[in-house]
Amino acid sequence: MSATAVLDTNALMMPVELDVRVFDELDRLLGEYEAITPAAVIAELEKLRDGNGEAGTAAAVGHDLAERCTVVETNESYADDAVVAAAEAVEGTVYAVTNDRPLRDRLLDAGVDVIGLRGRNTLAITET
Repeated sequence: MSATAVLDTNALMMPVELDVRVFDELDRLLGEYEAITPAAVIAELEKLRDGNGEAGTAAAVGHDLAERCTVVETNESYADDAVVAAAEAVEGTVYAVTNDRPLRDRLLDAGVDVIGLRGRNTLAITET
């Protein structure tokens, strides 16, 4: 049985901001998995990509990368809340991919294992 990886906004921006090849790292960690992201994350990326500088570029790249994900609807409009809701709605093995410490703590408290940055440009799993 394969796992599901729920990607948040900063996970999709990692390639530009942190030089992390997110999907290569997920392939290494999980093997077979389904990547999903909440619609609220897509909306946040669309807002951010209109900005200037590295954040705008990172959001544009993240928006392009999100095409590799299945977009899921939640009742939450705030991206972090939507990531938690999406992760809690998954049946079976689920991981949330984020480098946001408050969101990571919320996910771990909710019983969701988290994949985040470990070292310079490697991802690792933090289990509940």
